[in-house]
Amino acid sequence: MRILVAIVLAFITTAALADSTGERMRGDRAPDATDVISGLYAFSRFQQGLLESTDLKGNAEVKNLAALRAEEAAKRDKALKAIQDRIGTEPRVSKTTADASLATPDDLDGPAYVRSFYAAQIPEYEAAIDLLARYIKTPDNPALAAFAREHLPVLRAQLKDAERTIADK
Repeated sequence: MRILVAIVLAFITTAALADSTGERMRGDRAPDATDVISGLYAFSRFQQGLLESTDLKGNAEVKNLAALRAEEAAKRDKALKAIQDRIGTEPRVSKTTADASLATPDDLDGPAYVRSFYAAQIPEYEAAIDLLARYIKTPDNPALAAFAREHLPVLRAQLKDAERTIADK
């Protein structure tokens, strides 16, 4: 199942690539639809990278969560692709790749790896949340604004879960 989700997510994200950190907002300019779509595709690629990283480790807790997040990312990307097609925008493409920033399996083991897994997610969630929150203030597309309002609470809850898990480990 994880492999199927990873393949589907890889197909969707390669159809609409965006760079993770490079597409974050520069300066104080309000994000537009292209910025949001690019940033969320990059966030999805990060989540796919987590799934690929956990396949190397073998920790059931992180594998299951990574598979769930990758599946959610695939659904989010599918909805974004529909919005993107309706408004006729193309996400910004960068030649760099967005890799999950986890230590290699040999570097960490057990609880340290689990903490690393959750810690790697926090800045990515914060960037995605900030992007959506800024977009909602001055949206340029009603469908994307509705999408952002729908997904913002979900991402905030997932961020809080990651922060709680780090504190518990």
